[in-house]
Amino acid sequence: LNHHCQPMEKTTVLITGCSSGIGLGLATRLAADGRFKVYATMRDLAKGERLLERLGGRCPDTLEVLQLDVTNPRSLAAAAQRLQGQQLDVLVCNAGVGLMGPLETCSEQAMKTLFEVNFFGAVRTIQAFLPAMKRRRAGRIIVSSSIGGLQGLPFNTVYCASKFAVEGLCESLAVVLRPFNIHLTLVECGPVNTSFLANLRRPDPEGSEMQ
Repeated sequence: LNHHCQPMEKTTVLITGCSSGIGLGLATRLAADGRFKVYATMRDLAKGERLLERLGGRCPDTLEVLQLDVTNPRSLAAAAQRLQGQQLDVLVCNAGVGLMGPLETCSEQAMKTLFEVNFFGAVRTIQAFLPAMKRRRAGRIIVSSSIGGLQGLPFNTVYCASKFAVEGLCESLAVVLRPFNIHLTLVECGPVNTSFLANLRRPDPEGSEMQ
């Protein structure tokens, strides 16, 4: 009779790439909601200040900020270890970087770095948390894709290539996860007003090729 006085079982969510943009917005909103326990992760913990500012300078009990670099397997293993024994209901693979400019200006190293974050970073993150979801036969994985994962965008050649790769990965994976009651969703955003554009890796902006 008295059941609604019981504390609600919170939905546990881990989000990558929470230092800015969509990750920051999502972590802030869910942590403020009260129905979620949010593990907001970011590569550089020093950037966690923005998250706390958004939440009025204090860290509610619904939020835990963790270091997680999706390009570093040891960092991922540590985060997965940190969550051991707790069920993770929702995994949000949101960490990503951009690279803008004519293809000739994109160095091989810059392209590899982008794939390392946008594609392999998503793969590693899913690999780290999927086994526990499969054992429980429950879970939801949400992956930040892009309109650039559906169609090519001028001067975003390598970024779009990485998102096309993410789309293929997730569409293939979604089918085999259904029998485990794990739902995979791709979110294909258009331009969003975040610092993503300011964070873009650009070739030398004064370079003659850009002009």
